[in-house]
Amino acid sequence: MNRKVVAYLLTSVLLGILFSFCNRPKEVLNRKDMEKLMYDVYIAEAMIENDYQNFDTPEKKEALISEVFRKHKTTQAQWDTSLSWYSDKIEIYLKMNDSVKARLQRRQKESEQIMNRQVQQEQSFAVRSRSPSYIPDNYSFDELNPKNGFRFQLDTTEITKKITNADFGFGFDVVGVPANSNPNLRVMLMLEYKDTVIYRSERITENRNYLLHGQKYILNDTIRGITGFVRLQDTIGIYRNIRFKNIFLDNPNDSVRKTPGNALTPKERSLTDERPRPQAVTTHI
Repeated sequence: MNRKVVAYLLTSVLLGILFSFCNRPKEVLNRKDMEKLMYDVYIAEAMIENDYQNFDTPEKKEALISEVFRKHKTTQAQWDTSLSWYSDKIEIYLKMNDSVKARLQRRQKESEQIMNRQVQQEQSFAVRSRSPSYIPDNYSFDELNPKNGFRFQLDTTEITKKITNADFGFGFDVVGVPANSNPNLRVMLMLEYKDTVIYRSERITENRNYLLHGQKYILNDTIRGITGFVRLQDTIGIYRNIRFKNIFLDNPNDSVRKTPGNALTPKERSLTDERPRPQAVTTHI
């Protein structure tokens, strides 16, 4: 075949591909926006697959994907249309997929590094435990490099100074939780006695005030330590507008904050929350 004819055919094919790509329908996302959306959708799908406990219903799964679409100001229909359009152009689609995959791998390495640093910080904190712990009045997850929460720990001396009544509470107001969402945000209060550990836990799912109750004294036992945790798992960054306000650990005097469902009843103490510690081995010298 004549070289000129071959060159003409190749040029025609390339121009045809370029022409079809340049004439992308307006309802199809451009390549840059599509790659960003693919990245977040893949992360959301991985969260759903690996966290079945928190995404155990179709509604919860749909809510997470909808949050991703809202973040990118698009819809399920536009995502489906764009995915179908790019899939028909297999070479372009494969390049996009490789780009997104490389970005996910970089993000995974960065996450592993962050987790390693957090482990080191937690270990360092453990070494410094039994010292006065700071509890912020307000806490936000919207920093440029957002933290995943905070913790505090009080020993017997600190409890005596801070907690004046037999009943106390760890309370706060929450704002910024998107409607119809399911953030993986949990608060826990661990109350340590001589022979018992009581756990108070609350899943944060809506904007309101929260209160976890505690008691200095239970039957034949006195509290020795209080540890609190606030933890948010948010790989995509959907929930960075969530804020904790008016945080306190003290006497729950405000009646609005009192939530009867959180009260430590005798039945809860004896049947539900109390978890006996393993018996220690005592050596007499």
